[in-house]
Amino acid sequence: MEGYNAFIPEALPPAPPVRIDGEMQVLLSRADRALGRLDGSIQTLPNPELFIFMYVRKEAVLSSQIEGTQASINDVLEVEAQIFDPERPNDVGEVLNYVNAMNYGLQRQETLPMSLRLIREIHKLLMQGVRGNQLNPGEFRESQNWIGVMGGTISDASFVPPPPSQLMDVLGDFERFLHADVDIPALIRIGLMHAQFETIHPFLDGNGRVGRLLITFLLCQQEILSKPVLYLSHYFKKHRQRYYELLQGTRDNGDWESWLKFFLEGVAEVSNEATQTARKIVDMREDHRRLIIQRLGRVAGNGINVLEHLFEQPIVQVNKVAELLGVTYQSANALMAKFEEEGLVREITGHVRNRRFSYTSYISLFSDV
Repeated sequence: MEGYNAFIPEALPPAPPVRIDGEMQVLLSRADRALGRLDGSIQTLPNPELFIFMYVRKEAVLSSQIEGTQASINDVLEVEAQIFDPERPNDVGEVLNYVNAMNYGLQRQETLPMSLRLIREIHKLLMQGVRGNQLNPGEFRESQNWIGVMGGTISDASFVPPPPSQLMDVLGDFERFLHADVDIPALIRIGLMHAQFETIHPFLDGNGRVGRLLITFLLCQQEILSKPVLYLSHYFKKHRQRYYELLQGTRDNGDWESWLKFFLEGVAEVSNEATQTARKIVDMREDHRRLIIQRLGRVAGNGINVLEHLFEQPIVQVNKVAELLGVTYQSANALMAKFEEEGLVREITGHVRNRRFSYTSYISLFSDV
C-alpha cells in the first residue's frame, strides 16, 4: 500500500536449520580455540583492567570508521587528554560515544540482561550530541528507513528493512530468540543475532554500530570472553564489501551458512591478532620496567608508578603526574624529561608549559587505524 517492497524476516532460528557441515565445524572449533587463547592471554596480564582501555577504543574507532568517521585512535586519546587541535576531525565525539556506550552496556548487563530495553539505552548514549542525534536517539523508528546510495530514494534502495507497522513484531521475535534455550553453538547464535539485527535495522541511524556492540555484549554475557578485547570491526572494515554482501545473502537467498563461515573466520583471525597484542604488551611492560629500574636510580619507584598509569592513560600531562605521585610540578616535569630521554615517551605539544607526553610505543600496538 505504501508503494514499495520491504523485507520482513522470519523469526530465528532459521528454517530449515543452519547446515553445520565439515567446513563449518572446523571454523567453529578454530574460533572457539582462538577465543579461549585470547581470554587466557588477557588473564595473564598484570592488571587486565589497565589494558581494556585501549582495546575498547580500538573497537570504537574501527566500528565508527565503517560508518564514515575519520577520527583515529590518536585523535581520541588526545581529546581525552584535553589537547586542542584545530585540524582534528570533528567526528571524534561519535567514537567517544561508542566507548561510553560499550562501558555502560557492560556494566548495565550485571543487573539487566541484554534486551530491547538495554539496546535502546545503549543507542541513546551512542547518538547523544553527534551526527544523527535529531533522529530519536533511544527510540525505535516510527518511519521507514532504507539502505542505498547517499541522496538516493527508497525506490533505488539496495535493501528496505521491515516497515514500522511490522517492526515491534520482528523485534519481539528477536528478543525471544535472545533469551531462548536453544541447542545452537554460542558463536553461531551470536552470528545469527548480529545479522538479524542488521536486517531489522530498528533505528533511524546508528544500527551498524549498535549491531557490532551487540557482538561484544553477547560474548561477555555468555562468558566466552571475560573482558571486551575482541575488535571484530577490524575484520568487518577490512572486508567491508564482503560483509555487506553476505548479510544481504541471508535475506535474498537464506544463505546463513556463508555469512556464518565468514563471521567465524573473523572471530578466529581477530582473536589471534589480539592474543599477539596481549603478548607484546607483557613483553613491553617488562622491558620498560627493567629499563626504569636500571636507569632512573632513586626515582625508579615513581617511574614504575607512572609507567603503570600510562597503560591506562597513554597520553598524560605533567600536572597529572605530579598529582598521581604526590610530588611538585618540578619533580614531575624532571621525571617525564627522563622518560623522554630514555625513549619511553614523546612530548607532543611542543610547548614549554602544560606539556603532555605520549606513550607512543604502546599506542602503536593499537594504532593501525
